[in-house]
Amino acid sequence: LKASSLFSLFFRSMQNPEAEGKDEILPPTIQKIMKGYNKYLRPFFDNGPVSIGMSLDVASIDTISEMNMDYTATIFLRQRWIDERLCFDGNKSLSLDGRLVEMLWVPDTFIVDSKKSFLHDITVENRLIRIYPNGTVLYALRITTTVACSMDLTKYPMDKQTCTLQLESWGYNINDVIFYWTRGNDSVRGLDTLRLAQYTVEDHFTSVSEAVYETGHYPKLVFHFELKRNILYFILETYVPSILLVVLSWVSFWISQSSVPARICIGVTTVLTMTTLMMGARTSLPNANCSIKAIDVYLGICFSFIFGALLEYAVAHFCTLHQLSPKELPKIESVYYHGMFVLGCNQLGYASDNTTKIDSNKNSKTTINGKRERSKHSGCGSPMSVMKRLFCNFNCFHVKNPYHIDNYARFSFPLSFIIINVLYWVYYLYF
Repeated sequence: LKASSLFSLFFRSMQNPEAEGKDEILPPTIQKIMKGYNKYLRPFFDNGPVSIGMSLDVASIDTISEMNMDYTATIFLRQRWIDERLCFDGNKSLSLDGRLVEMLWVPDTFIVDSKKSFLHDITVENRLIRIYPNGTVLYALRITTTVACSMDLTKYPMDKQTCTLQLESWGYNINDVIFYWTRGNDSVRGLDTLRLAQYTVEDHFTSVSEAVYETGHYPKLVFHFELKRNILYFILETYVPSILLVVLSWVSFWISQSSVPARICIGVTTVLTMTTLMMGARTSLPNANCSIKAIDVYLGICFSFIFGALLEYAVAHFCTLHQLSPKELPKIESVYYHGMFVLGCNQLGYASDNTTKIDSNKNSKTTINGKRERSKHSGCGSPMSVMKRLFCNFNCFHVKNPYHIDNYARFSFPLSFIIINVLYWVYYLYF
């Protein structure tokens, strides 16, 4: 006996009474087809692998979660294969009740990265089985599945994510089953008319590969689709409020420095509001993801400008309190120069008149004047010039009028913020 005959005799003894009871109520055509049929053996059991073509329609993509790194989709999965044991005479196909699938052999296809899936069963199980005269079997299912999708959130919310839907055979390897897309890239439909709340489907394509495990090589079909996030929501929700907060912090530059409560109130309020905005922007993002995102960079820039505006008033107010009056400045400079003159001359041993006795007052005055002229040109001239230069250099860093600090801030803060914004948007949109 052939191997197929032996297996047929073996599995025929394993047929359950429930299937035999169904045969009694089936039409004659179906009874003729199912006579001697064994659902435990795949088609072409001893004549090579069976080819299974697949296509699917995407009915909806319900949610795409950055927190869980997954998406939930409802799909119509269709599988086609040829079973030579189901050939019959005629020119019309037979549409059977989905509950008769239990009497036929079907592929053991599964979704690889599925976290949770279920088959719709309202009002009955959403399964379709159709048999053609040449033995072709069409098997369709309606499935809702939650599939893992690895996301790179570095450019969030200006990011693009590529997710996949992978179909594999659980128990049959490539020697038993071959998977292929029935119409290539056109095997997947429904994405062109799909409308998502936060994303736009930019591109999609299919591929065929093999899954390698310890138990062998298995057929694998992969559907890739690229999602681009719509940034308009984040512009209205995050970017515009943060820009307005930065502009609001600049209002303090036009308020008098003597109005301490008003300027402090604006600075502290904008800092606290910006902190709340930064915390709210991260509520929908995974906490374990340590990568710096584009929105984090922008909020950090805005927070720095707001905090810088608060520090600007602290510096200006400090300089105002320690500003020297114009009348006091010449006195301090004259005392400073005189002290340095005396200090330099004493260090050069100018008190040498204790060792010299002069009998005549005229000779004494002449000698003292001569020494003073020599010391002025030789010993005391160099330290005085050095200290004058140091004092002038120190004055270059001294703010003579602290009220000019606000004038500089009114120009420098907006200009630098505009330049940083241009660099930010060009980098994250085009690189």
